Amino acid sequence: MKNNPPLTKKIIAGKFKGKTLCLPSKETTRSSKAIVLESFFNTIQFDVIDAVLVEVFSGSGSVGLEALSRGAKKILFMEKDRDAIKTLRQNIAQTDPAACEVFEGDSFSNVAQVKKRLESLGESAFVYVDPPFAYREGMEEIYDKTLDLIAAFPPHLAKLFIIEHMSTLELPEAIGEYRRLKSKKFGKTSLTYYA
Repeated sequence: MKNNPPLTKKIIAGKFKGKTLCLPSKETTRSSKAIVLESFFNTIQFDVIDAVLVEVFSGSGSVGLEALSRGAKKILFMEKDRDAIKTLRQNIAQTDPAACEVFEGDSFSNVAQVKKRLESLGESAFVYVDPPFAYREGMEEIYDKTLDLIAAFPPHLAKLFIIEHMSTLELPEAIGEYRRLKSKKFGKTSLTYYA
């Protein structure tokens, strides 16, 4: 039986442009497509410079590390899966480990620690949320829990929420104090922004 080559993707732009990031197995996580990332970074453009970004359900960390490459000063990664964390740490090692912090474990439990960290940094962050798509086993409630997580996030700690989700999912106009700004569709995946 021949071995499948490891899954990889490259950082698109910035100081780490061209660095190859490893991706965890497809069973574990689903990597954000290049077109989706490109659109997100076109939306926030220069606002990412010197910003803090929180990547919830970070997997390989491709969103956070792309932000770091484009000038973000601090990235907080949240991931539960052991294999994904191993891959994430390998990817961080190729960039700027001092600017990255990994919060291991269930994102819904760890969000309190992340909020505390943002408070201590005195920062309002971009929060990129890419939950496992709900059609995976055991993930049926993931979107409800994700909306609760966002609703409970203090507005002074979040500049913008970016949710990557199944295009078939209709997200509400408002989540807690956050209002929907726009939504963009890329085939089966959509990005919706709240502030």
